[in-house]
Amino acid sequence: MTSKQRAALRAQANGLPALFQVGKGGVSPALITQLDDALTARELVKLKVLLESAPEKPYALADTLAEATRAEVVSVVGGSMVFYRYSEKLHEKEKRARK
Repeated sequence: MTSKQRAALRAQANGLPALFQVGKGGVSPALITQLDDALTARELVKLKVLLESAPEKPYALADTLAEATRAEVVSVVGGSMVFYRYSEKLHEKEKRARK
C-alpha cells in the first residue's frame, strides 16, 4: 500500500466510530473473528485500545490483529487503530447493483 493510499484511507476512517475495544483481555479468538467479519462487511474498520488496561502496546496489538486477519494496518495513533482489507463480497454486491 502506498503512502497516498494510506492517507486516503486514514481520511475516510476519520469519521468512522470505533467498532471494537481492546482491553485487558487483549487479542482473543472472539475479537479476531469479529474483526474478520467486520473487515469482510466494511473493508475499513477502526478499533480503540484501552491504554490503561491493555496487556500490550497498540502497535504490537495492531501487528497481531493484522496478521491474524490478513489485513493491513492503516494507522495507529494513540489508542486508535485502523485496519483495511479488500473485500470481494462487498465489491461483488456493487457490481451486481450497477447491472
